[in-house]
Amino acid sequence: MRQTILSVVLDVEPQSARRLSGLIEEFKKDQEPPGAAEWYSDLKQGVPSLHFMSMSVFESAIYDPIFVIEANFDGPPGPFWAQMEAAFGIQLRPMLRCCKRPADGDGPTYDAVTKPFSRYPLAPYLEKRTLRPSVFHQGNRGLDRDRILAEGELFLATRVALAQPSPTDPNPYRGITAAEIHRKLRGELLDRFPWLAKPAPPRISWLERLADWGQLVVFAFFALFCISFPGMALAQVTPAGRFVVGLALAMVVLAILLARRRAVVPGGVVPARTRRLVLPSLSITTIVAGGLIVTAYIVIASVIGVGVAMLMTGLDIDDSVRLSIKVVGLGLLSGVFFIVPLVVLWLRWLERRDSSQDAPLVDERLLGEMARREDWIPQNHMGSVVLVKPGILRTALFRTGHRGLGLLLRILATDGYLGSMRTVHFAHWAFVNNGSRLMFFSNFDHSWESYLDDFIEKAHMGLTLAWGSDVGFPPTRFLVLDGASQGRKFKAWARHSMAVSRFWYSAYRDFTVDQIERNARIADGLRKETMSEQEAAAWARDL
Repeated sequence: MRQTILSVVLDVEPQSARRLSGLIEEFKKDQEPPGAAEWYSDLKQGVPSLHFMSMSVFESAIYDPIFVIEANFDGPPGPFWAQMEAAFGIQLRPMLRCCKRPADGDGPTYDAVTKPFSRYPLAPYLEKRTLRPSVFHQGNRGLDRDRILAEGELFLATRVALAQPSPTDPNPYRGITAAEIHRKLRGELLDRFPWLAKPAPPRISWLERLADWGQLVVFAFFALFCISFPGMALAQVTPAGRFVVGLALAMVVLAILLARRRAVVPGGVVPARTRRLVLPSLSITTIVAGGLIVTAYIVIASVIGVGVAMLMTGLDIDDSVRLSIKVVGLGLLSGVFFIVPLVVLWLRWLERRDSSQDAPLVDERLLGEMARREDWIPQNHMGSVVLVKPGILRTALFRTGHRGLGLLLRILATDGYLGSMRTVHFAHWAFVNNGSRLMFFSNFDHSWESYLDDFIEKAHMGLTLAWGSDVGFPPTRFLVLDGASQGRKFKAWARHSMAVSRFWYSAYRDFTVDQIERNARIADGLRKETMSEQEAAAWARDL
């Protein structure tokens, strides 16, 4: 099942920001009528693919307000926006009138949408203004909303079936084996849940997995080519022996310079204990896959080089093969041992001159309003917008780091876990306003404090990679070190960048990521007609 994460970011007329916030609050009240048996029923029925949605207005002294609609849903964007317009076009149109007219080619569409008494479709305009994330994570990937709700209902039914009917009556599920529990429970629930008789659709198809690996391989090839290109250009006109000697001398100089600049900047002391990246520790499979990608790059680049050499130099095939292998090999060698350290040295030079905010100003009124809206249910929501540091190198590394992190998450974080954490439903970063700002949204379990504590303790390197090139972020080293590990500074910086989530919707408000996965395992077991005693014993641990 394809799941989509996106945001619509619209510049707001400063004098209309308060009115826009009021319109969002009215929309929220309409979805939470007093005395209703169920809140958000209109949204749940009108947009049946929607998992989470939020509306926020970010205000700052250094930029005009922006209006952000964040959505996480099943399927492609087109049907989603059509459903949103059909159900809530009347409420959305006044919100758009509070926004600025786009300066690009969407200006005429904005005029048609916002003119008085307009009935021009909203969906095409909202789809045009959509931003796709640079990095994203789906906690229960491949589980559509209907399946999550159905399996949640099944779990509650198993609670009723397994409960003690009466303190004096014997429980029919006691004193029998796990396989018998499975058989009896399935028989009791099958009539009420007939979909248990059908196999579950695959959460991630082989074609989707192949596409994820394909994108990662293409990214790796492009990265290897970029770091190898300067060396390949030089290797064509330099004898191999001189090239290697020069490379060795350059490596020594770079190593000395890097060693002199590896110390933590004053005020940036962090715990000495080594911590892990967001991603799990490298497995044998990951190491082998990396080795295969490098080997494949050398082979493919050499084959292409043979054709280029024959075309450009007129050499015969044997000489072209030797020249191509030499150029590709020396180019990769210089890229890994010279270009990469040189870039790291340049980055470290910039990092040591970066400024950071030890105690950023936080609006106490907004802080109180955010706290008032948190911790009502097991889930919470946060949104953040920060400025991105300028510079060619910083931009290139930031964008490349986001792209690589996003592709790795697509392959490694497929079972609800993000590293060793299982608390994130949907989260994403996106570049805003021509890349000058970075936006982050997350729908997560438990409190905001515990959520960030988890990341600081278990995945601060991933957070530093994703956020470290933003203005005011705690001091970093080598792109991924320090930074978010400075918990107090990082939390203060994160709070400073957040806005009130004036409207936030969850389709399954009482389910954590872990509970959804548990429900899925129970349902998958009940779909099977029979189980071995060993399989049933493992399955019964979730009951």
